[in-house]
Amino acid sequence: MATTEHPPPGRLRAWMLEGLSDMGKGHGHPGPHAAPEPPHKGQRWYRVMCLTGVDYFSTLGYQPGIAALAAGLLSPVATIVLVIVTLAGALPVYRRVAQESPHGEGSIAMLERLLSFWQGKLFVLTLLGFAATDFLITITLSAADASTHLVENPHLTGALHDKQMLITLLLVALLGAVFLKGFLEAIGVAVALVGTYLALNVVAVIVGLWHVVTAGHVVADWSRALTTEHGNVFAMVGVALLVFPKLALGLSGFETGVAVMPHVRGDAGDSEENPAGRIRDTRKLLTTAALIMSGFLIATSFITTLLIPEDAFKSGGDANGRALAYLAHDYLGGAFGTVYDVSTIAILWFAGASAMAGLLNLMPRYLPRYGMAPHWARAVRPMVIVFTLVAFLVTWIFDADVDAQGGAYATGVLVLISSAAIAVTIAARKAGQRGWTIAFAVISAVFLYTTVVNVIERPDGVKIGACFIAGIILISLLSRLLRAFELRVTSVTLDPMAERFVRDMASRKIRFIANEPDRRDKAEYRDKIEQIRADNDVPDHEDFVFAEVTVTDPSEFEAGLTVRGEVLHNRYRVLTLESSSIPNALAALLLHVRDTTGCTPHIYFEWTEGNPFANFLRFFLFGQGEVAPVTREVLREAEPDRARRPRVHTG
Repeated sequence: MATTEHPPPGRLRAWMLEGLSDMGKGHGHPGPHAAPEPPHKGQRWYRVMCLTGVDYFSTLGYQPGIAALAAGLLSPVATIVLVIVTLAGALPVYRRVAQESPHGEGSIAMLERLLSFWQGKLFVLTLLGFAATDFLITITLSAADASTHLVENPHLTGALHDKQMLITLLLVALLGAVFLKGFLEAIGVAVALVGTYLALNVVAVIVGLWHVVTAGHVVADWSRALTTEHGNVFAMVGVALLVFPKLALGLSGFETGVAVMPHVRGDAGDSEENPAGRIRDTRKLLTTAALIMSGFLIATSFITTLLIPEDAFKSGGDANGRALAYLAHDYLGGAFGTVYDVSTIAILWFAGASAMAGLLNLMPRYLPRYGMAPHWARAVRPMVIVFTLVAFLVTWIFDADVDAQGGAYATGVLVLISSAAIAVTIAARKAGQRGWTIAFAVISAVFLYTTVVNVIERPDGVKIGACFIAGIILISLLSRLLRAFELRVTSVTLDPMAERFVRDMASRKIRFIANEPDRRDKAEYRDKIEQIRADNDVPDHEDFVFAEVTVTDPSEFEAGLTVRGEVLHNRYRVLTLESSSIPNALAALLLHVRDTTGCTPHIYFEWTEGNPFANFLRFFLFGQGEVAPVTREVLREAEPDRARRPRVHTG
């Protein structure tokens, strides 16, 4: 392939565009031109669990407070509903996702395989919008909650009062700065953070339960208040079911758990085609994380509801966004409470780092392959700046408020889980597993219902998600438009017959005729040659080879090109090509022939009738349209040296 010579980039530009993603090794290719990752041994599953745990377990920092605000005295009952949905719904779904997508692609890739053409691309872009909502709100919400723990610390509240917005922005900026410097996801750091954080939570929970048990009136008062407020057990369960969608934050972390699959070591006999050990251990990872989190959710919602005054959960209250830290300070003293605050701030900040890594691995997995991202989107640092600026905007819009961001976060989480449930339902149906199909269909219905209720009650989540979707689609289409004349073919392979045609033509002038295959009878090729000779005044003794392109999926952007040769009617030599774009396929063929023979090939077209703008839209959307000028433009961009450029003739 010919490449355009560019002047050496400036120092800043070279630094900004240096390399591709250097984090999340094994999360999948960062783009179609990325170098293959070197093989690695991976880590034991329980260590990798801590990597996803910084996202999943860190929600303990704010989940009990959000549950108390949403459900009030019913918080423990509503949390039990959440745990049931987690263990009976989300966990089986993602265990199946791990089986169907063992290389970290996740449920989006499963659904991508079911749809082709533009509807498939738009569907994936929509899911990417919700995924961006999930990950970006993870960054901003975690930073906001970390700043809450800092500001509300009794030793610092006087000095840092009313500075939560500034602290949150500084934490987000620090996160961006770390990624600009270069960040490798350190599983060892995640293990230390998660181990310390969970150990401190075990202490806080044990002490909290001890106070509940020793102060017997607490349980009696809570039970009496519940009966007074709701009447009977059935009413309580009914209200808890209605409130459950507001607690959906507790379901976060499953998508990250699948994304880190390539880090899991698996068995010595695993292969990329059949990583059975990796799948088994990832299922252990997901199950163990879900069980640990479920136990903590029930225990923490119980002790915080019974031991913390209701007013303290509200905005401005001492327990708002930091219920467990409130108990740690109240029952274990300032020293332990400060250590708990530091641990919480660290794991919340690292949860933002995990989310940033997820964004930097997710977007390049799809957008460059679709031609829907500029070239610089394959580099880490420009994308870090973009995501950091967006995180600044989201933080400003929500005023660094943990409660206000809960709706947007829950929407992103629920949409991804719903899409995963639908994907595994379809996979089970295709596999002929009737029982699993019904089970996953029921789970899908539950999550779809939860998503709809969450959107109705907290529309700000879907509004933010819609903004991300609109932004991604708009930028993607503009990028595709700007890259419309780029040479998209990554490689050209000729079969033996096609190579024979090229070698034979190399001894004289190489002439191709671009032909749209129709009947493919003798008259079609005879008439085409006569027309080309008449339109271009080519002597009768000159011979031609036909080049025919069949458009496959025009929404695809980059792919290799295979060229097959055949002789039709014992006379006419024809090269057949399959591609997403006729002009790109022809331009790639001409450049390949030039490079392999050292001769300048000529190609002949006839003008296409119709409106030029309509023909361009046909090319942009369907890979056809006004082929001759577009082929010439692709060649002009790919080969700046006019003397070496293949010749395009149109009559």
